Amino acid sequence: MNEYDSNRLSDLVKKVGYQRTKDLENIDCYILNTCHIREKATEKVYHDIGRLKKIYKNKKKPAVFVTGCVAQAENDEMLDREPYIDAVVGPQSYQSIPKILQRLNKRKDKLNFTNFDVVKKFDKLNQIKNTDTKISSFVTIQEGCDKFCNFCVVPYTRGPEYSRSPLEIIQEVKDLISNGVVEVTLLGQNVNAYSHKKNGSIFKLSDLIFELENIKELKRIRYTTSHPKDMTSDLIKCHKISKKLAPFIHLPIQSGSNTILKSMNRKHTREEYLNIIKNLVAVRPEIKFSSDFIVGYPGETEKDFEDTLSLINNVKFVNSFSFIYNQRPGTPAFKLNPLKKEIQHNRLIILQNLLNNIQNNYNKNQIGKNKKVLIENKMKNQEKYFGRTDSFTPVVTENIDDKDIGKIINVRIKDCNKNTLFGVKENIDKEVAA
Repeated sequence: MNEYDSNRLSDLVKKVGYQRTKDLENIDCYILNTCHIREKATEKVYHDIGRLKKIYKNKKKPAVFVTGCVAQAENDEMLDREPYIDAVVGPQSYQSIPKILQRLNKRKDKLNFTNFDVVKKFDKLNQIKNTDTKISSFVTIQEGCDKFCNFCVVPYTRGPEYSRSPLEIIQEVKDLISNGVVEVTLLGQNVNAYSHKKNGSIFKLSDLIFELENIKELKRIRYTTSHPKDMTSDLIKCHKISKKLAPFIHLPIQSGSNTILKSMNRKHTREEYLNIIKNLVAVRPEIKFSSDFIVGYPGETEKDFEDTLSLINNVKFVNSFSFIYNQRPGTPAFKLNPLKKEIQHNRLIILQNLLNNIQNNYNKNQIGKNKKVLIENKMKNQEKYFGRTDSFTPVVTENIDDKDIGKIINVRIKDCNKNTLFGVKENIDKEVAA
């Protein structure tokens, strides 16, 4: 979502004469788009600005904006601590940036735009064409969260759940397709909570997927991130019927222990999660899963941790993200007594070793197989091309050229490492003729 927001910020500032640049030493405006989900995010902001100050020590400083969730969480405190910052802009106020730039050009007051006004945000963005030209692109369809997991800052930095209208989304996807995009990933903090009233009825994520499937030039559809509580029967059925919906879901569970899930206020149990997995596999046997795991949550016992390991062994996630629990100020879990750092680190090593072994074994099992790969781009300084399988695994492919970019081709997998498959284009016509 931050990548999507950054691209849209770039589109916004074009309207007031600014262009994106990689030349850090000759800029008029510096926008630092931030995420608050991880520990030390705030300090990274100050370190980054410190590097900028050194570059502009003896010349006119650029306008400096801090945007995103750190800006939302810290706002005035950030302006007070670092005078070099000219404005803090929350994730629901990006539409104000052109106006802020114009105000800063006239006077030097500090500006705080951290209101939750997601409707105005998308009203403004809908007027500006998304200029992303990547083969695979993001489209935000939902923002905010009403789940209030006890460890999470998102409800406080992104606000309540809000779903964009289907017409807005479909138009944006069509604009992207006109730019050459052939795959879209639908984004949301709780993307499968997407719900929009249309003609007196509720238009859900499954409805949106079926609408997008009718767009001929669109070849693949993905969505992320999902909450188990919102993995409804209609969405599960969608995985059976849809031809363009990729057989891959990122479905965070955080812990395999019911005790910890309850303490986290996750609103689902281990058994409910595993039942969702079972139902999805039943309708789409080739479907693969990734997840998120928090290790060393307050109160986590050895038994709780073993429950997480057993769930991982049960599901066999092909890719996952795992982190040691860190306290986020303002969340209910902040008041809980943390586990010892040594216990947290030891458990993280065990969990990541298990996840890596499963991922390694999965990739090794792909060697010798044909995989359908969407080629996204040529790799820098190489005669190789990057793409992904429908299960989101990265693939580096040889013996192809630029005309294959944007196409789904058959790739024979020759080798792999932990994260990536390596292969060559397979000439299916030649095989059939032989």
